[in-house]
Amino acid sequence: MKAACTVPRGEGGRKAILLPDYMGRHYGLDKLVEYGTEPLPETTRVVNPAWRSKDQEVRRERATLVRLHAQFGALGLPAHAEPQTVAAYEQAKGRLLERLQQQEQKLAQLKAERKAAPRHLALKDLPEAERFKQLRTTKKHFVDTIKLIAYRAETALVALAREKLSRSEDARSLIRQIFESAVDLCPNPAAKILTVRVHRLSSPIHDEVLEHLCAELTATETTYPGTDLCLIFEPIRSNQIPREQES
Repeated sequence: MKAACTVPRGEGGRKAILLPDYMGRHYGLDKLVEYGTEPLPETTRVVNPAWRSKDQEVRRERATLVRLHAQFGALGLPAHAEPQTVAAYEQAKGRLLERLQQQEQKLAQLKAERKAAPRHLALKDLPEAERFKQLRTTKKHFVDTIKLIAYRAETALVALAREKLSRSEDARSLIRQIFESAVDLCPNPAAKILTVRVHRLSSPIHDEVLEHLCAELTATETTYPGTDLCLIFEPIRSNQIPREQES
């Protein structure tokens, strides 16, 4: 329905719907999103890249130390080992212990270097090549606002449709069908009304819901944006030919 305009009456609906995915599939608004980047304000506090790099090194060397500890603990000697086996065991144990001590020293040094680097910096304190940018947000915010308004309006209509449907889960698909159906716009500036005549749907049950929706929408006394014309919604009767189409 290309000229419908209403005020939401409530949320309605029990089935959770992911709004961005839903609006992208049924309204195609994502095609309007602008892609690109723009600078962040210079006072924005960000994670220091030097600190992040050092933190990654600490995590990596700590994991290596944990593995060495596991190997050291798993290294055992049989109860009745031969002298040669005992000598080889002691040498392997000594080499592993030396690696453990070196790894602990390396990890301690990295922790000290990480502590010396500030964790956060103002964006202006970073070198130009390392400054972050953000995706452009102006058009995205505008499109997100349209999504919310359109979804709330649709949800309000769904709540009205459920009043006449035995299967309430069919309400949202029916509303989308109505949105896609043809309408005749019949302005009457003298009477200050704009009649929206909606074509009949695929079944008598759906036509009954359509009549209910038209009555409720007309009762809101909504003025078409930018005009002083009050919107009147009515379904086209099966034997009704609009006067504007008469020969």
